[in-house]
Amino acid sequence: MSTERPTLLGPVEVRELAERLGVSPTKKLGQNFVIDPNTVRKIVRLAGVVEGDRVIEVGPGLGSLTLGITEAGADVTAVEIDHRLAAELPATARSMQPEIFADEAAPRLRVVRSDALDITAEQIAELPAPPEVLVANLPYNVSVPILMHFLELMPSLRAGLVMVQAEVGYRIAAVPGSKEYGSPSAKAAWYGPWRIAGTVSRRIFWPVPGVDSVLVGYEKLDTPRGTEEERVATFALVNAAFAQRRKMLRQALQPVLGSLDQAVAVMEAAGIDPTARAEQLKIDDYLAIARAAAQTGA
Repeated sequence: MSTERPTLLGPVEVRELAERLGVSPTKKLGQNFVIDPNTVRKIVRLAGVVEGDRVIEVGPGLGSLTLGITEAGADVTAVEIDHRLAAELPATARSMQPEIFADEAAPRLRVVRSDALDITAEQIAELPAPPEVLVANLPYNVSVPILMHFLELMPSLRAGLVMVQAEVGYRIAAVPGSKEYGSPSAKAAWYGPWRIAGTVSRRIFWPVPGVDSVLVGYEKLDTPRGTEEERVATFALVNAAFAQRRKMLRQALQPVLGSLDQAVAVMEAAGIDPTARAEQLKIDDYLAIARAAAQTGA
């Protein structure tokens, strides 16, 4: 029987911590705490986290995934909305992994007390170095807005792996022409190719959620797809297209491109069929329309 001291949180530690802090997981904040160390190590491995990486985590909760990241030798910036959890996380890290957190002069963990959707570029700029990898168990109710906000806010990210509701994960990783393909799919693809990296059992959470979860990850493109100005213009087209996805694009894109004739002219200039529908276009197609619109002054 092993007497080795645990360095990650298990079911007992999670429940004891929650009881001591008076924390009851809430549906409003999308809180489902991970209680299985093996799953935590699997997530960290699939995220490709290695020693020396700078990781940003959303919603660390009691610290299950945080400790898995620091165990792998990476530094973590954890964004937590719950003031009790944010205040307790450093103490939990020191208690569970005293060797890792022995050097207070070189902190391996930074906690930002904030709603993830309110994080600003100024706050990221205040970090000692920009984050390289996003690893998170995202709150189910706002997972897509948080993901898009972080991808836009942190061009320094070279990769990411997030745990989300299965339905959302398949939508993020969907390809054009599939039934899951939508606005989140197209926008996520701007930053790089996405993949379903694995599935996660409901039983590794406390409380057990009523939905399945998946791990979805990406690697950043070696060369940016376009400028920030082009990204904004492209995303406006994506929003308009999927807001009226049953219509042909020449009609759906009118609010952005102007008259019907103008929309047709711009799309033809971009080499895109005006009678196509939103789910048929890759993100590069939307970018081509944005560039054609800029050239024609639409």
